[in-house]
This record gives sequence, structure tokens and C-alpha cells, in this order.
Amino acid sequence: MSNWTPPERPEWVAKVIEEGEHMDIKRVVPLNPDELMATAIEATGFSDFGADYWLEGFHVFIDALENEAELHLLGRLMARSDILNWLQARLGIEAAYAQHPEIEDEVIDSPVVVTGLPRAGTSILFELLAQDTQFGSPRNWEIVFPYPPPETATYHTDPRIEQCEQLVTQWNRVTPTFAAMHELGAEIPNECIVAMSYTFLTENLPGQYQIPSYNAWYYQQDLRPAYADYKRMLKLLQWKNPRKHWLLKAPSHLGNLPVVFDTFPDARVVITHRDPIVAQASVTNLLGTLYWMRSSQAFDAGAFENLMTPEAGAARLNGVVDLLEGGTVPTPQIHHFLYADLVSTPAEALTRLYQEFGEPITADALTAMQSYLEHKPQGKFGKHNYSIGEQQEIERKRGLYQRYQSYFGIPNEF
Repeated sequence: MSNWTPPERPEWVAKVIEEGEHMDIKRVVPLNPDELMATAIEATGFSDFGADYWLEGFHVFIDALENEAELHLLGRLMARSDILNWLQARLGIEAAYAQHPEIEDEVIDSPVVVTGLPRAGTSILFELLAQDTQFGSPRNWEIVFPYPPPETATYHTDPRIEQCEQLVTQWNRVTPTFAAMHELGAEIPNECIVAMSYTFLTENLPGQYQIPSYNAWYYQQDLRPAYADYKRMLKLLQWKNPRKHWLLKAPSHLGNLPVVFDTFPDARVVITHRDPIVAQASVTNLLGTLYWMRSSQAFDAGAFENLMTPEAGAARLNGVVDLLEGGTVPTPQIHHFLYADLVSTPAEALTRLYQEFGEPITADALTAMQSYLEHKPQGKFGKHNYSIGEQQEIERKRGLYQRYQSYFGIPNEF
């Protein structure tokens, strides 16, 4: 992991970074908490940020950016833009609830929550289920710009879509190899941890920046306030554009299943399972690429052992098995889905999943899913290359993951 090699930067990106080396970029692009909040207030005309639990994470995050992330000029610009959008989202959501308290009466009915190991098929399953019209997924544009709330009549023509399209696809222009790892677009559904960025209590932040102090702080926190805030966002998003059932997704839910069920008691959780050695090698490359977008700092894999070492990964997965066996979560509401089945027999795998939901998959939904797969074959956006290590190390990892793979019947991919 520590030998990860960054991709070559586009010439324009390299030149912007080089120019920034001759500037006092911390003054040119300030990341001062008070100034950021004041700027967001000025931009929106609102001043209520809601419950103040998020302030601690906000300050820990900003401090870590300044002292640990080693942002280059473009990285600071991207960070400032994101932070202002998140602050303005907080302000807009609170304004909407103040103007229309009845939004609180909205019901989040039996959402489907997709989770699993990062890079274990959660994204493609999420995108496939999103083809079923009974599900509504939070799209990038409404996550970034939740206020004013989206409306059915303009859901696909809202001018915020184009603005968001330029923001989210900027990642591919800064680091073109990212396109092979994850498709981006304003109208593409995105993860809960991305939507929860406005809570400043989310794995999305250490997923974009090397900020070990925030990472250490985050794993000591009670996530219920952030999940509760996220539920408020979903209520707002469905208020004028109803969704029969929300379809949600984030790998991080896997470690937070009790919180998920506390927040959404009638949730149907789908856990995807894939050979953990392959999945972990892939996420190493993903994180390294994300960090490289905003910083030239060497990739310090050791600072993220809780996410990246096989020992920690195996402990986390065994913890899921313990949770299921301990009966502390409603196991009938948890469904297991093998990545290998999705690759080999997608229609059959999806049909079985719906049977577990207790409802048939409609012909229209299955046709839409099959069409989506045909237009998005593996490798469409380039090949995602990653190393899986030497044979001796592989055998050691197999031993660590044996319980997890045996419990869920997960085949080796090599």
C-alpha cells in the first residue's frame, strides 16, 4: 500500500499547482471557519445552521486541512468550494424547515439501504436498483444544492443540474484516471456519506483528504445526530418530488448497522459481498487517487490502518458476523448479495433479491436493469488496475478472511 504510484497529472493541473508554489496560498484561498460561515450566510441570506453538534467536526476538519492535508493551490480551491456548498446546504435545509414545518411530517417508508465492502459491487447494484421506478435515489445535484427543494415538474431540467455537472466532473478533469474507478454526473445517484458531508461527521472527509486527526476523532463519535440530519434532508428532497421508497447506499453503513436501524427502523439493508482481497486492493488505489487530486503529499497508508490493513479489515468484517449472530439488529431485514452472482447471472441474482424483499421484480424494472448493464459494461470508462500482492501475502490474508468468506459463501476471485 505504501508503494502506491500516483498517476501523471494533466499539464494544466501541473501548471496551476506549480504557480501556487510561488504564492501564499493559505491567504489567497483562506479556510478560516468563521469566515467560511460568514461567506455562506452572505451567499444565502440565511443565518440558522441548525443544531450545533456539527460545529466540533467542522473545526476538527478545518484544522486537519490546514495542518495535515498539505493542499496545493487547486486542492485548496476545491476544498473551499465544497465547504461553502456544504454550509449553504445546512442553511438552506434549516430555512426550508423554518418556512414549512410540515416537512417534518414526511414519512421515509421502508428505504432500501445498500452497503458492503468498498469496491465490492455496492455502486453497480445501487445503480441497477435505481432503474426501478419505485425507488428514488438522491442525485448528485440535489445533494449539492438541496435548497430550494427539487420539484417533480423540473426534476430533470433544473438549472442546478448543469452547475453540479461541472462541479462533479471536475474530478475527472483534474485526475483522468478516476473515471475508470467511479462514474460521475449530476443526475447519477450518490452515496449517503457524500450527502452527509454537510454534517461534517462523515467518512467522506477522510476519504478525500489525508487528515489522520479527523479520522481518529470521527471513529470516537456518536453518528446518530448526523444520520438524523440526513433523514431530514431526505424528507426535504421528497417533499415536492415524492419517492415511493428511498434507495440509499454507502459502504460505511456496514459498520453502523445499529445506527441505520435506529434512524430507519423499517429499512431493508442489502449487504454486497466480494472477495475482500480484491476489494481492498481496489480501495487502496481509489483513496490514493482521491488524495492526489488535492495534494502532492506522499500517500501515508499507515495513517489509515483502520481502513486499509487486512487485520483491521478482517476484524471489521468479523464484527458484522458477530452483529448478525448476536441478534442486535433485525436480521430478517438484512439481505446478502454476492458480487460474483451479479457478474455471472445478473438477472437471476436480482430476481432472487426481490424475492427476499417479498415482492416480485417487474418485467419493466428487469428490462431497464438489463439495458443499463448493456450500456455500462465493465471497463467502459477504462480499466481500473490494481495490485493484489505476492502469493505469500495473499495466503496470509486468506487466513484472516476465512471466517467472513465461509460465513457468506464468498468465492475467491483468483
